[in-house]
Amino acid sequence: MTMTPHAAKKSKGLSIIGFLRPHWKSLTLALLAVAGVVATDVLEPWPLKIVIDYVLQSKQPPDWMSVMVGWIGQNKLAVLNFAVAAVAVIAIVGALSSLLEKYLTTSVGQWVMHDLRRTLYHHIHRLSLAEHDAKRTGDLIGRVTSDIEAVQNFITTALLGMLASVLTLLGIIGVMLYLNWLFTLISLSIAPVLFLVVYIFTRRIKKASRDVRKKESELVSIVEEVFSSIRVVKAFAREDYEERRFERQSLENVEMALVARSIKMKLSPIVEIVVATGTCLMLGYGARLVLAGQLTVGDLVVFLSYLGKMYKPMRDLSKMTDTVSKAAVGFERIREILETDSGMRDQPGARPATRFKGKIEFDQVSFGYNQDQLILKDMSFEIEPGQVAAFVGPTGGGKTTIVSLVARFYDPVSGEVKIDGTNIRNYTMKSLRQQISFVLQETLLFHAPVWQNIAYGRPEASRAEIIRAAKLANADEFIEEMPEGYDTMVGERGVTLSGGQRQRIAIARAVIRETPILVLDEPTSGLDAVSEQAVFEALDRLMAGKTCIVIAHHLATIRRAKIIFVLKDSTLVERGTHDELLAAGGLYSELYDIQFRREDPQAADTRKT
Repeated sequence: MTMTPHAAKKSKGLSIIGFLRPHWKSLTLALLAVAGVVATDVLEPWPLKIVIDYVLQSKQPPDWMSVMVGWIGQNKLAVLNFAVAAVAVIAIVGALSSLLEKYLTTSVGQWVMHDLRRTLYHHIHRLSLAEHDAKRTGDLIGRVTSDIEAVQNFITTALLGMLASVLTLLGIIGVMLYLNWLFTLISLSIAPVLFLVVYIFTRRIKKASRDVRKKESELVSIVEEVFSSIRVVKAFAREDYEERRFERQSLENVEMALVARSIKMKLSPIVEIVVATGTCLMLGYGARLVLAGQLTVGDLVVFLSYLGKMYKPMRDLSKMTDTVSKAAVGFERIREILETDSGMRDQPGARPATRFKGKIEFDQVSFGYNQDQLILKDMSFEIEPGQVAAFVGPTGGGKTTIVSLVARFYDPVSGEVKIDGTNIRNYTMKSLRQQISFVLQETLLFHAPVWQNIAYGRPEASRAEIIRAAKLANADEFIEEMPEGYDTMVGERGVTLSGGQRQRIAIARAVIRETPILVLDEPTSGLDAVSEQAVFEALDRLMAGKTCIVIAHHLATIRRAKIIFVLKDSTLVERGTHDELLAAGGLYSELYDIQFRREDPQAADTRKT
C-alpha cells in the first residue's frame, strides 16, 4: 500500500483527508460497493410489491414495466418466477457489495492507522527533551495507541457507513416521493425532530468522550510510572499506597465513563420512541389510503418496508455518534502533538559536521529550563582537543546541564556553545550527536540481545567489532559466561544484570562508536570496589585520545583530568588542575577534604600535616 506522503506529515492544517488520500483507489472501489449496497436496499421491497399487485391482485403493471413484462411473459407464473429470481439476485449483490465494502474499509483503516501511528511516533521522537519533560509518558502512549485506534474504528465502521446511510435515505425518499408524495411527507414529519435529538446528543457525547479519554491517559500514566519504578515501590513497601492511588484513579475513570454511557444510553430509546411515532402515523394514514383506493396494497407494503429501512439508517447514524465522537476527540489529541512545534530543530542552512577535533567552548552561556530560574549564568570556558575535563561541585550546580547543551538537547538562552570554533547550531543535530558518546550514571539497556545493546549506537558494526568493544570494556568475560553469550536477552532496562555489568556494556556501547568526544556522567556511581576497578580500567582505554567531559561527585573518577571546573550556584567559581585547586584552598579543596576524610580519616590527617 502507498504510505502517507511527506505533505501529510505537515502538522499545520493536518486533517484525516491527508491520511486517506493515498488510499483513494481502495476508497473508490469501496464507494462502488456502497452504491451496490444502497441500490439493493432500495430495490429489496419491489419483488414483494410485484407479487402482491401483479400476481395476487392481478393489477395492470405501469407503462415503465411494459418492457420487462414483454420480456418475461404475460402469465402470472412468469412474473412470480421473475420476482423470486429478483429476490435472490438482490440478496447476492447486496451481500457481495457489503463484503467488499467491509474488506476495503477495514484494509484502509488498518493502513491509515499504520501511517498515522508512524507519523505520530516520528514526530514524538523529534520533540525536544523540554517537550518530553512537559508531557507524561503514559499520555503519549495513549495517543499512539488508543487515540489512533479510535480513528481507525471511525474509518472502518463509520466513514463509509455514514455515507451509505445517507445515500440509502436519499434513495428511499426519492422512491417514496415517486409513489405518493403526500404520504412521504407525513412519513418524514418526524425526521427534523430525530436529527435535532441526534445533534444535541452528539455534542454532549463528544464532550463526555473527551473527559473519559483524558482520564484514561492519566490512568495509563500512573501504571507506566509505577511499573517502571517497581523496585522503588517495593523497596519502600509502598504497594498498598500505589494500589489505593490506582484504585482512586480507576474509580474516577469509571464514574466519568458511566456519565458518558448514560448520555449514550438515553439517545437510543429516544430515537426508538420518535421512530415508533412515525411508524404509527404512516400505518394509520396508509391503511386509510388503501381502503379509499388511493394506494395499492403493494405500495403500502413497500412504504412499510421503506419505513423500516429509512429509520434504520437514522438509528445507525445516531449510534455512530459515539464512534465519531471518540474519533474526533482522538484526532484532536493526535493533532495536538503533531502541531507541537519542537523548539529543537536544525537551523536553516545547518550542515553535516565533519570529523571533530574536539575543542569545546562555552562563550557567555546562560540557560534555564524556564526563563525565571537560570541553571547556568554567563558560563565561559574552553576544553582543548583530547583533553580530559572534569566538572565538580554541589548537586544542582548545572553540571549535567552543561553536557545537555554540548549535545544540543537544549539551546542556551544566551551565548554560544562551540565545537572546533563553530556554533553547534550550524551543524545538523544528527551529525553532531553522532560524534558524541555517553556513559551515564543511569545505564539504560533495551530488552534485546547483548550484542544489539552494544551495537545500538552503530548498528552496522560487525560481530568482531562488537566483541572487540566488549573486551576493551572488560565485559567480554562475563558476557561469555551468560547462557547464550552475546545472544543472551537482556531484561527490560537491564534489570537482569548487575550495576557493574550494565556499566561495562554501556562503555562497550561507547567504545564501538569511536567518537572524538566522550561524556561520562557519574560512570562509577553505586558500584562496589571490584566492579569500580573493572570500570576504571575500561574507562582508561575508552578515554584515550578523546576529548572527555567527566561529571563526578566521587573525586577518584577524575584522577586523569587535565583541568577541573568547579561549579556552585549556577556559576563557575574555580578552574585548574587537581594540585592547583587543592593549593588554592577553595571549594574544591573543601569537597576533597570532606570526601577524603570520610573515606580515609588517617590519610586525611596525614595530608594536612
